[in-house]
Amino acid sequence: MSTNYLENNYLTLVGKVTGEKKFSHEIYGESFYVFNLEIPRLSGNSDIIPITVSERLIKEDTLVEGKKLLVKGQFRSYNSYENEKNRLILTVFAKDIIEVEENNEEEENEMVKKDTITNEVVLVGYICKKPIYRQTPFGREISDLLLAVNRAYNKSDYIPCIAWGRNARFCQNLEVGTEVKVVGRVQSRNYEKKHEDGTVETRVAYEVSVGSLEVIDENEDSKEEPVENQEAV
Repeated sequence: MSTNYLENNYLTLVGKVTGEKKFSHEIYGESFYVFNLEIPRLSGNSDIIPITVSERLIKEDTLVEGKKLLVKGQFRSYNSYENEKNRLILTVFAKDIIEVEENNEEEENEMVKKDTITNEVVLVGYICKKPIYRQTPFGREISDLLLAVNRAYNKSDYIPCIAWGRNARFCQNLEVGTEVKVVGRVQSRNYEKKHEDGTVETRVAYEVSVGSLEVIDENEDSKEEPVENQEAV
């Protein structure tokens, strides 16, 4: 499978800068920064997504609080070792950042209602862990997936995905190693991590909320029809 990000891992986000940028790391003299992008949902809530960007893509005033940006790039993961424990860290790696003209609040709401693309990610990868299917106390069906997406130089990104309703039922039967194409949105959510000493820490998880999913069958010319999600929030 090709590792071209335009084919197997690409996203488009439109949102506003929130908070201040922070220095992340440096590679071969090139500095990278991390900042948060606030992206509105149809429900009226927002997702706060971390963006990693090279200094070469930004000007001095690009990452100012409240600035509206269009970000194109990849959803990536890397391992962080903290207190002798391995933790999967997820971030959007920006390939391009474009400043967007501001609309008034009423126009912004209309754009969201009309489903103008402000948050879309497309991934082609392999199921690398048996999907976990469950139902909430209210009967809502959910499946948790972990997708391995190939990257250049023999690397892979491991992306958590969450499917709902019909998608969830379909995913529960997928075998490890199955290649799939997922279209959805990047979302953030808070959860509580309980430590051995009894303390509770609030953390933020990032994942892809699946909008549609299809199995890629390399042995046949045809693909299974995509399963559209009607229940994502």
